[in-house]
Amino acid sequence: MKISVAVINDLVTDQRVHRTCTMLHEMGHEVTLIGRKRRKSPPMDTRSYGYIRMRLLFEKGALFYAFFNIRLFLRLLFSKFDAVWANDLDTLWACHMASKWKRKKIIYDSHEFFTEVPELQGRKFVKRFWERIERRIFPKLPFIITVNDSIARLYEEIYGKKLFVVRNVPMSLPDVQIRSREELKLPGDKKIIILQGSGINIDRGAEEAVQAMEIVENAVLVLVGGGDVFPVLHRMMEDNENLQQKVIIRGRVPREELFSYTSHADIGLTLDKSTNINYLYSLPNKVFDYLQAGTAVLCSDLPEVSKIVKENDCGKVISNLSTENIAYTLNEMLSDEKILEHWKKNANLAAQNLCWEKESKRIEHEIRQFLQ
Repeated sequence: MKISVAVINDLVTDQRVHRTCTMLHEMGHEVTLIGRKRRKSPPMDTRSYGYIRMRLLFEKGALFYAFFNIRLFLRLLFSKFDAVWANDLDTLWACHMASKWKRKKIIYDSHEFFTEVPELQGRKFVKRFWERIERRIFPKLPFIITVNDSIARLYEEIYGKKLFVVRNVPMSLPDVQIRSREELKLPGDKKIIILQGSGINIDRGAEEAVQAMEIVENAVLVLVGGGDVFPVLHRMMEDNENLQQKVIIRGRVPREELFSYTSHADIGLTLDKSTNINYLYSLPNKVFDYLQAGTAVLCSDLPEVSKIVKENDCGKVISNLSTENIAYTLNEMLSDEKILEHWKKNANLAAQNLCWEKESKRIEHEIRQFLQ
């Protein structure tokens, strides 16, 4: 079958969508991924499926969302496809309308509880607009996927619909050459703490983690990725020589290089706060990346993340995210070499089951049945 997959980003770093397209391709379908190309978008790497990146007049705001959906709708309308896969609410209108007009099948993949994302809080008109689209289309959708059990239950309570859960677990990396600490410019005589991700934003614990390094002993914190908190972190470090010696900031890097950083880390951080529904029920990619690298985890006491850490005994869970408590817990974890190695070993064991190759099997049969 010809399957069009739509997402509103520039495709380069979206691992969930990449895994989806790869799965559909390996199932024997002809896949075309459709997204956008920004002025500063990096080039695409080699993919096993086709892709289209649309250039738009606007890069943000209401006009951007309107133009994107109109362009996406027209592209789908005048192309051949047997099914369309919509990723998140901001592509759903165009995909739904095109599938309806052409009488083709649609699958909806909700990566978060969209109408409660932080960007919509305090913006009543915009939030109401997206809620109206969701209310009109969601009950009509025949096949819906989301990222964890908590969000699936929320949608079921509101719409009475059954959702399939596919977690954001990574593909198992093939044999990757781990770059040395020297090549990565990491100190050879310190413990390594890492906080990684493409969405390290305000209220995700990065500020407290950086400040905690003032009193964490014999360790450095490495931040790899991007997000709106990075300018804040740079300002925190400008006039603090101690933090400059104990905090290393890197930008976004390819996944293979990121794995090198994570593999050298003793502890991986995921410290989201429950300031909104999506943070409360988050289950970030980084958690599974830490496990795959054999890195112990320190996480905030949120239901989905803490369940993974507790069930697999691969780190510690904290409910108090003050700077002092983060520092105290990190010092405690790093000082006990025996328990640290125990957590790392368990992380490696957990990763054998928490990988895309096994997770995708939970949904492949249902997709095959639906697309027949």
